[in-house]
Amino acid sequence: MTGTLYAVSDLHVAYAENRKLVEALHPPSPDDWLIVAGDVAEVFGHIETTLRLLRSRFAEVIWAPGNHELWTHPKDPVQLRGVARYERLVEMCREIGVRTPEDEYAVWHGAGGPVTIAPLFLLYDYTFRAPGTTTKEESLAYAYRTGVVCTDEQMLHPDPYPDRESWCRARVAATERRLAALDPDLPTVLVSHWPLHRHPTEVLWYPEFAQWCGTELTADWHTRFRTAAAVYGHLHIPRVTWQDGVRFHEVSLGYPREWGRRDGEPVLLKPVLDAVTPPGS
Repeated sequence: MTGTLYAVSDLHVAYAENRKLVEALHPPSPDDWLIVAGDVAEVFGHIETTLRLLRSRFAEVIWAPGNHELWTHPKDPVQLRGVARYERLVEMCREIGVRTPEDEYAVWHGAGGPVTIAPLFLLYDYTFRAPGTTTKEESLAYAYRTGVVCTDEQMLHPDPYPDRESWCRARVAATERRLAALDPDLPTVLVSHWPLHRHPTEVLWYPEFAQWCGTELTADWHTRFRTAAAVYGHLHIPRVTWQDGVRFHEVSLGYPREWGRRDGEPVLLKPVLDAVTPPGS
């Protein structure tokens, strides 16, 4: 098998500049696969149009949801909330041939393989708490005092769960069982919109935002599940970091005001399994 396993996230195609970049995106090889690690858009129709376009160009597209896909936006004709919205997104992806966290995990046999690619939907549970706080309530109060509050608090509904952390813990438990049952001889590429480990959030300008960025429940998954690479987005800080010898690859495009400050045109396609070695190896 030829081709390359690529990843991208946080396309945010509601912005015309981002949409133009996505419309111009073509794989270098017809055998290339694409991982999309969430935040394609907020409105259901925009998510479907974008994933359909990408699926028409790549041999496989593997999607994990971000927080923006899960929003119930007042301008979205699809007003489903919580689990019902997620299930409708999964149904749509299956209709257009895009793999989701609810499908059988694909095995990549190309360069750097074989590896099992596991798209994960895990959410967050407020355990990446703000500085100097020990409870969710204290951490949220800190964020509201500083004015750094994620829009999820208004638009990401957990229905029928009582709160987002309950939904997160249910997703973590179910996903953990699936990962534990995988072929132990194959390494994995773990794909989540939110980082599996807290260390990528240490560079945030506003550390209180970290509470919407993951859960301590997954802090050892990169070692427990034989991870060749952990792919995530959400932070809009594209870079590679290392934890316990495992590569963490933040693959976001982000908002035009962010990528427009960087030198050159943004590179959307990030190879997941290229020959990068950890520092000091």
